[in-house]
Amino acid sequence: MKRHILLHLSMLVGCLSALASSPADDGNYYRFTQPLYGAAYYAEYAPTDRLDEDIRLMKEAGLNVVRIGESTWSLFEPQEGQFEFAWMDRIIDHMHKAGIKVILGTPTYSIPAWMAHKYPEVLAHTTKDVQRYYGMRQNMDLKNPVYLRFSERIIRKLMERYAQHPAVIGYQVDNEADSRFIDNKDYFEGFKQYIRQEFNDDLGELNRRWGLNFWGMNINTWDEFYDRKGVTNPAYMLWWERWNRKVLSDFINWQIDIVNEYRRPEQFVMHCFMPYLFSMDQVGAFRQMDYPAINVYYDRQDRQDGMKISYFADFVRPISNHHNFICTETTAQTSSSSSKFQNPPYDGQLRQNMYAFFANGANMVAYWHWASNHFGAETYCRGLIGHDQQPSRVYYEFQRNAAELEKIGKQIINIKKRNRVAILFSHDSKYGLEFMPYDPNNYDYRDYEIYEALYKQNIECDIVSVDKRQDFTGYDMLVVPPLYIASDELLRKISDFVHQGGEVVMFYKSGYADLDSYVRPVVAPGPLTDVCGFTYNEFSSISKMQLKPNAIGATDNSVDVWTEFLRPTTAQPLAYIDHPFFGQWPCITENSYGRGHLIYIGTMPSKDLLRHLLLRAADRKGIATVERQYQFPIIFRNGTTEKGQPIHYIFNFSSTPQTVSYPYASSNSLLDSAKLSKGQSLTVEPWGVVIAVEK
Repeated sequence: MKRHILLHLSMLVGCLSALASSPADDGNYYRFTQPLYGAAYYAEYAPTDRLDEDIRLMKEAGLNVVRIGESTWSLFEPQEGQFEFAWMDRIIDHMHKAGIKVILGTPTYSIPAWMAHKYPEVLAHTTKDVQRYYGMRQNMDLKNPVYLRFSERIIRKLMERYAQHPAVIGYQVDNEADSRFIDNKDYFEGFKQYIRQEFNDDLGELNRRWGLNFWGMNINTWDEFYDRKGVTNPAYMLWWERWNRKVLSDFINWQIDIVNEYRRPEQFVMHCFMPYLFSMDQVGAFRQMDYPAINVYYDRQDRQDGMKISYFADFVRPISNHHNFICTETTAQTSSSSSKFQNPPYDGQLRQNMYAFFANGANMVAYWHWASNHFGAETYCRGLIGHDQQPSRVYYEFQRNAAELEKIGKQIINIKKRNRVAILFSHDSKYGLEFMPYDPNNYDYRDYEIYEALYKQNIECDIVSVDKRQDFTGYDMLVVPPLYIASDELLRKISDFVHQGGEVVMFYKSGYADLDSYVRPVVAPGPLTDVCGFTYNEFSSISKMQLKPNAIGATDNSVDVWTEFLRPTTAQPLAYIDHPFFGQWPCITENSYGRGHLIYIGTMPSKDLLRHLLLRAADRKGIATVERQYQFPIIFRNGTTEKGQPIHYIFNFSSTPQTVSYPYASSNSLLDSAKLSKGQSLTVEPWGVVIAVEK
């Protein structure tokens, strides 16, 4: 142990200057000076000892970072209190010797067998009254004190041993965390205390706001407060989901607090989130992360469109302290656990998706994973090298990508994006509509459909989590999915945004219920009446119908699922349903309010109709007028380099060449060193990309 610590100290003194990162001016965060391009690495999964051979292949490929350790608690601590680190010492030391950077994970998402055997109370019991057992990951109760005690101990052991190792540039706390469906006694007791605090111990207030008189479910003592199983009350379920998000955020930040006691100023700490973004409080969970991390498994082959990458980047990037993020996992060859859906990328698609991450503000792209597993539940999630453990097509494409990054990487990292459009995402509304659905076939919140309509027209946007972030400064246009659950304050801020000159496109059901899922006892849309310019007190489920002729300009003028009977006061009708009954009321309106406008969509529009309505609002602000000359499969992404130069990405997400007229000022093409001038004809190859920096 002493020898190993001395070795680490000597390496630290001799090699710190060689690190690509450098402390910030205030010495408080990791600075990217080159892109990181790598993979998750699990030497412990290999059928034979391949460490040296793997590192040789990594070096030949140009890989410069590995993410390790998040699944290894049972190896670090095979029996309670017995710790073994020599195997990991060897991996990190060899990586350092090879000049490969290391991100070390805390292994708390997969507990060792001894814990489940000796302390079965750590295993989760779900809201569906199902006991979780050993044999899967993330099977524990995040509030269990035994689990938390052992988690803290293993985190501290790892930090004590590796925090000063010069190979380690950052830490990942836990892995793809989720807290939904847990309903153990301590988890429920925590929820009860949370509710008591939020309601100031006032049962009368709780009964009133939650409407517990309905079906006689009111409670008179806190001992009568019932657990989540069997609950039908929408307010209870809504607050339970807030509790889940709080538990997850607190758990992540608790681990970060421990890591922060040990980490060096130039090391970063993060958590990698799967794209189930509705299950987390982004603002709370990311508050200590310089670079939030996401794991994105995108569509490939003929379905490759880059949209998932952009969507999840636009969700997390606006919350980042430095307006950048890192991708900790993405598809190498395939991402299906079984042999079903084995769709490896076509030639060029790995490269195209890599640049899609960087175009959206990433500073790192890492694949899951280096070597395909020969066993386990994810046997057919294939890595950069296959089951034969030999370099093949995807490996060699990675190698070519790394060589390109070596040449141009410093010009494409730390880019800043200033999007003029924001989609407002409400976790509360997403769950409120899940508990009180309006669509019998789909509980989706519609945000992804809205995003698709913007994305495919080359209108870049941010996705803003409005449960906690309600500052719309810097945006010219807001798109509001069904904002079913909202405070009066949030609705006022949206109204003020319009009054001050903003453009808003708002969907049905917005403003209908308050923060307790309590339907406002006023004429709809309640606090939004003035900015919307109409009232309504009736609505109906509908089948697919056509609109009467209108000026919106869509080819597909169909609507579906839902309509509201809007009665305009100051709003101008834009569309009516072509129906003898429903056609009495407009279903889409537009209102001038102050210096701005609000388009209200009181029905579910076709994709084409939605596209035209979004364009109507964007046109008034002159948003993306250059890029909107082209639509999917040509996709533009823009930003500003560290040197303040505009940088432009032009993607061709198709199997045929696409020709564009270069729409920007004189630029340098980074990938081929060509000079580009405005109006120049430019061919983008199949599954290709052009990257240009203005002079």
